Amino acid sequence: MYMRGLLRLGVKLGNDRFEALLTRIGDPHKKLRAIHVAGTKGKGSTACFAASILQAAGYKVGAYFSPFVYNLRERIQVNGQMIPEDDFARIVTMIRPHIEYLAQTDHGQTTEFELKTAVGFVYLAEQNVDYAVIEVGLGGRLDATNVLPHPIVSVITNIGYDHVEMLGHTLSAIAYEKAGIVRARGTVVTGIEGGEALDTVRAVCKERGACLTRVVPGKSFVSHDDGSVSIRTQAYCIDHVRPRLAGRFQHANAAVAATAVLLAPCARITPEHLRTGIESAFLPGRMQTVHDTNPTVIVDVAHNELASGVLADALVNMHRANDRPVMLVLGMSRGHDPAQFLQSLTSTIRPEKIWVCEPSFRALPAETIANAARQLLDGDAVITLTQNAVDAAKEAVRAARQINDSIVLVTGSFYTVGDILPETWQEILESG
Repeated sequence: MYMRGLLRLGVKLGNDRFEALLTRIGDPHKKLRAIHVAGTKGKGSTACFAASILQAAGYKVGAYFSPFVYNLRERIQVNGQMIPEDDFARIVTMIRPHIEYLAQTDHGQTTEFELKTAVGFVYLAEQNVDYAVIEVGLGGRLDATNVLPHPIVSVITNIGYDHVEMLGHTLSAIAYEKAGIVRARGTVVTGIEGGEALDTVRAVCKERGACLTRVVPGKSFVSHDDGSVSIRTQAYCIDHVRPRLAGRFQHANAAVAATAVLLAPCARITPEHLRTGIESAFLPGRMQTVHDTNPTVIVDVAHNELASGVLADALVNMHRANDRPVMLVLGMSRGHDPAQFLQSLTSTIRPEKIWVCEPSFRALPAETIANAARQLLDGDAVITLTQNAVDAAKEAVRAARQINDSIVLVTGSFYTVGDILPETWQEILESG
């Protein structure tokens, strides 16, 4: 596939080339009324909630997600439906000559992410969507999606340590990169709770004359013991909403999305639209229960310290994971710190056995992860290196069936979760 041929070029931050490509194909991004979503964790879920609320209100809604779990076409959706294969291929074929032209100039070769983003912009513009919810790929300031000229709302979900080699080694530096999506006199919503990250975002908004709205736990939303959430905005109060996306950590994402959508100009949103959109929003791989019993199998795309901490809390709150045997399948991608990930995860739950694997793309060596686990757990868990996620899952399920009331958890990377397709899970669980 032509797009796969661009993989080796990786990520190239900065948008001069991408803007040149978009100009050659008609500037589709300038035709979109966009909500732009950045953040360290939860940006995909927040984008999904926002798109679902707008769709519940009767709008035609485009969405661009980054990355995907099972199918590349998950990235580009209209009203929850993936871009058809024929349209995807058609648009790539249309763009290809322009990529080849630019490759012969000082701009150089287009990256895979730039091509995917261009396909998304073209398709959403062709579909004449009323709103487009666009998730940032990496960072914000230099991300390809940041060519959007003036998003109607810019969202920064939260800030934590991730991709530090590109974004910086302090929360302030990372926040500055994320705040790169803030536009002059723009509208900004954030779920950052406080500290230097919030100070940085506030300073950027002040400098650019942007209006910042905060979503604050206990004030903007309240989580209830029954798993529901009550959300308070300047316009509405909606009580005991039950998100389909599982985990208490999703409550903040839902509240941020609701706040952002209510600030979108011309959007006519009622409390019922908010409730319906939040309760129907779904993305694969977010605290997703693949199998309920014997064993309980959960997959989650957590891949950094912030995400693994909230995942652990959710596992305890929803599945009593601190009192049950946990079989962990873990594969991580380059650019993430396995020691920090595991420290955050195992401060709440202690896996009995760990199968370390390498995802199919940008894999962090399994031995690197295993060494971090050995040092952290100091013999408390049996650690096994496996060739791939599927083999690891088979072994973990087999072991879990020998221990009553156990949990199999697959996590560490979008690619690790995505390497085990739904039909493969069915085969594993039926194999006895």
